[in-house]
Amino acid sequence: MMPAITRIRSRTIVLPTRDIDTDQIIPARFLTTTVREGLGAYLFNDLRFNAKGQERPDFVLNQAAADGCEVLVAGNNFGCGSSREHAPWALLDYGIRAVISTEIADIFRNNSLKNGLIPIIVDVATHDFLLANPGVETDIDVAKSTLTLPDGTVVEFPIDDFARYCLVEGIDQLGYLQQQMDAIRTFEEKRPWTP
Repeated sequence: MMPAITRIRSRTIVLPTRDIDTDQIIPARFLTTTVREGLGAYLFNDLRFNAKGQERPDFVLNQAAADGCEVLVAGNNFGCGSSREHAPWALLDYGIRAVISTEIADIFRNNSLKNGLIPIIVDVATHDFLLANPGVETDIDVAKSTLTLPDGTVVEFPIDDFARYCLVEGIDQLGYLQQQMDAIRTFEEKRPWTP
């Protein structure tokens, strides 16, 4: 089970770099755990810290303006590279609840939806506005699949119906199947054949 996600209201963090891959999101050397907690400490590790482990002051997450922001506006093709469920885990553990871009890699998008991170694909004009205006207030309505900008502009974004249902209900795929147990038992009792 995961918490129901119906709405996210937050300022944005902007990371305009394109082609951020899953190894940049969470480097492979930190993939030694199957536990989600604690991975946020390694989010964008090689971009956030220098070789001595000190914060790079110019990296967006190390700046005071990023404190409390739950929405990341990223450059094109975010989440490309290898399939790595740890990538959305690290973002969520850090406090990021949604990622906005014009292009989000399919495997990363699917892993995100299954774990409660909202991947939002927008048009170029909306993306350009968000990139040029870091820290703007956004309102994401998951049930309606809309992103509302500060001027009231409402932008629809694509999201699979089943994924949206699971997010709004606060269940994962297994939780959905468990909700169907009565129907599964009835089917098993009435089917005319045996496996």
